[in-house]
Amino acid sequence: MVWHNFKNQMSLQTEQENLKKKVLTTGIRIGTTVKTKSMQQFITQASPEGLYLLDIDIILSRIQTAGKFIKKFDINQVIVHSGRNYATTPIEKFCELTGAKKMLGRFMPGTLTNPLLPYFLEPQLIIISDPQVDSQAVTEATNAGIPIIGIANTDNVTSKLDLVIPANNRGRKSLATIYWLLANEILGEDASKMMKYEIEDFETKTADVEEEL
Repeated sequence: MVWHNFKNQMSLQTEQENLKKKVLTTGIRIGTTVKTKSMQQFITQASPEGLYLLDIDIILSRIQTAGKFIKKFDINQVIVHSGRNYATTPIEKFCELTGAKKMLGRFMPGTLTNPLLPYFLEPQLIIISDPQVDSQAVTEATNAGIPIIGIANTDNVTSKLDLVIPANNRGRKSLATIYWLLANEILGEDASKMMKYEIEDFETKTADVEEEL
């Protein structure tokens, strides 16, 4: 029994290491040439090109924490928003699998703060992909007292976020990886739904949009 448990533990460790290696190839930890005071704690070093690199262990840990946090809410009352083109497919897949509500493109003013508007919403939680690009959603959620989970790069200001996932929030592969991992965390024991999906399936295929690192 002890040997069986040991083998299972070693197998799990190997699986985790393989996943970690795969995740690293997606550029998830590659930041920008700028670092803000709020993101400094997540940075390990700078690359020879001058790009700040985020701590992969913290990234994975924060995604796990975010998954646990999201499960405290009614998933049907969770909004996932982004104004970034490369976040489109990751969010669509994430919402398809989890039941969260997607909100892509421009965030209409008053969505969370003006009850007189026909598109007014009262979610329990909002997830955004970039505090700068999605600043309207962040401002309204803050004013409405709605918790915010945000993916933040090295140059982002995170003072209004309740939970920060430090990661490359501009790369196509990186965003796909973040939402794929997050979906896995939320589904938990029901992760069989994820079996037909690889990280590549979460990638936005947009040939006419230049990829940002």
